[in-house]
Amino acid sequence: MTVQTKFSRRSFLVASAAGGLSLGMAIPFAGPAAAQTGAQLPEVNAWVVIRPDDTVVIRIARQEMGQGTLTGLAQVVAEELHCDWDKVTTEYPTPGENVARERIWGDFGTAGSRGIRASQQYMREGGAAARMMLVQAAANRWDVDVAGCTAANSVITGPDGQTATFGEVAEEAAALDVPTEVALKDPSEWTLIGQSVPRLDTVDKVDGSQIYSIDHTMEGMLNAAIRRAPVMGATVASFDGDAAADMPGVRHVLQVGDDAVAVVADTWWRAKTALEAVEIEWSDGDGTGYDMARIRAMLEDGLTAEDTFVGNRQGDAMAAIEGAAQLVEATYHVPYQHHATMEPMNATAVWTEDRCEVWTATQNAEAALAATSTAAGLPIEDCDVHRINLGGGFGRRATMQDFVTQAVLIAKQVPGTPIKMIWSREEDMLHGTLHPITMCKMTGALDADGNLTGLHMRISGQSILAGVRPEGLSEGKDPIMFQGLNPDGDEGRLGYTIPNLLVDHAMRNPPVMPGFWRGVCNNQNAFYLESFIDELALAAERDPLEFRRALMADHPKHLAVLDAVAEGIGWDTPAPEGVFRGLCQHMGYGSYVAAAAEVSVNEDGRFKIHRIVAATDCGTVVNPQQVAAQIEGSFAYGLSASIFGEITITDGKVDQENFDTYPVVTMWEMPAVESLIIPSGGFWGGVGEPTIFAATPAVVNAIFAATGTRIRNLPLSKNGMSHA
Repeated sequence: MTVQTKFSRRSFLVASAAGGLSLGMAIPFAGPAAAQTGAQLPEVNAWVVIRPDDTVVIRIARQEMGQGTLTGLAQVVAEELHCDWDKVTTEYPTPGENVARERIWGDFGTAGSRGIRASQQYMREGGAAARMMLVQAAANRWDVDVAGCTAANSVITGPDGQTATFGEVAEEAAALDVPTEVALKDPSEWTLIGQSVPRLDTVDKVDGSQIYSIDHTMEGMLNAAIRRAPVMGATVASFDGDAAADMPGVRHVLQVGDDAVAVVADTWWRAKTALEAVEIEWSDGDGTGYDMARIRAMLEDGLTAEDTFVGNRQGDAMAAIEGAAQLVEATYHVPYQHHATMEPMNATAVWTEDRCEVWTATQNAEAALAATSTAAGLPIEDCDVHRINLGGGFGRRATMQDFVTQAVLIAKQVPGTPIKMIWSREEDMLHGTLHPITMCKMTGALDADGNLTGLHMRISGQSILAGVRPEGLSEGKDPIMFQGLNPDGDEGRLGYTIPNLLVDHAMRNPPVMPGFWRGVCNNQNAFYLESFIDELALAAERDPLEFRRALMADHPKHLAVLDAVAEGIGWDTPAPEGVFRGLCQHMGYGSYVAAAAEVSVNEDGRFKIHRIVAATDCGTVVNPQQVAAQIEGSFAYGLSASIFGEITITDGKVDQENFDTYPVVTMWEMPAVESLIIPSGGFWGGVGEPTIFAATPAVVNAIFAATGTRIRNLPLSKNGMSHA
């Protein structure tokens, strides 16, 4: 890794504003611990603080948003630290502190199921380095050879049986140089990693003491409600706030940027109520005139276009298709989808002429800091962002920090006063960054024996990077569009060997802001491919499982999870009467996943998902219970999208404004989910997103088995089907 010793405010803004992870980082435990910035407790290194009562404070650069990353990362540090787990707590460093310390904690982004897998190595090293320093401090105190000292359960034992707790020697350890080379435990020696220890945040959630960003309070705080132009790209032409200004509790009626108006009041409800009385005239925007018919026409044009980007090419797919004994074709469609986080976007800001601070829920605190600096008109070093746990992220709080910008712009007009801005649910729905809309034409070639000899997968639709981070495009191509379809790579690759293959993308970008929606392009790619594999198996008159197996001899890890769910669901045994099965497999975010579903459908088209068996090979498992919970939660999220999830646009405006028109799966609609966790070791894969990929294809393949009707357009509710 490179050590970055200097970076300008400009370079930080460029790298961070788009969720950038491009800056170099220091080895996280390098440099003297004395470099701490005014810490009152002994900081052994950047990751570990030991209090005199032996409490171990582990600093977490990633964000906890319900997925268990906070506990998992504490486990990997505690494993190498040899501390007493019952004495462990955590805290978030701020991005401002990170800047001041030459980015010692690395990046603060939490997305792409990277929370643990992208930081476990250097955090384990940080824990090991802290242990070495504590043991060395004890050895120095006793004037003995450090080689004769050991640490276990927050106690150091010397060669003659003398003991000292971590808290007793922490101050002396903090004065030592931090070792730059450490040896990590062999996985066979792990005692915490791999164990289902209780989550560190469970008690606070159960007793109601857990604070989310929307709960944050400060002395003298005022509250703001905001309304942005409903049509994409529109601006404020004029507004009349006189009626609102006279309403109870109202302090200010303000324009925010060029596209929004806010009311500041003593309570949020009063601010929201007064905002409804503000008369606003909006200008036309780039989205004016756009509706679903126009957008769909753009996508259909892309299905036969010549201007494409190639993501995977093997052999000559077109020649194989031309010479096929049997040709199979199908076109699929996935609509826009919303993140629909339980906690709407919000932030609290305080602005003065020389300082701006923000308290918020963000998946990328560095991007939030960059947004704060820009909106405040102040240098990075005069700003900071304090992270608070999220009531749902799913990608919405990763790249776009528009809610932070708005809060700061409001606070800037009320200097010195804390302003908490909260989006209403309607505002949140109208101004989400949407999972991109796509269509896909699949063309498969079978020979006379029913073998797959060629496949063309044409994706037509919106690029996320073109919308939110165009500098991430590679010669115009968006590599994210090909997630799970790549020929190689550790992040995600195709699990089938097809002699003649072409996967390409016709980029079509309506003026609708896309966003990284949990699972991103893996979701539709798995739906398209795994549904079509079933269609090919039917045309070849083969069992869907056996058809897949014939293509997977060179992909043993993909095959292992597929075989696991087939065995778990009882694929080779009769299903219960009236129940039908479907399965699928995919790879993404470094993990191999598969699912099998049992579904029944009555004569009225009402379907019931009885059971899902899901297998995940993420290589290394830190906390099995958390992995199982993530698998179950992923299916809840994925099934919500496949059954209900659709955002539509009329004249440049989102039609859905609340959960009555954008429903999610309820508890009674959730099937039983059986999690098969089968880590093969040797790598670290993601967990939070991968099993979302498998939710839709497993269910729609089972529905076809039940009805003979192929679902090619999502959501299911638009196909004359309802959930029983």
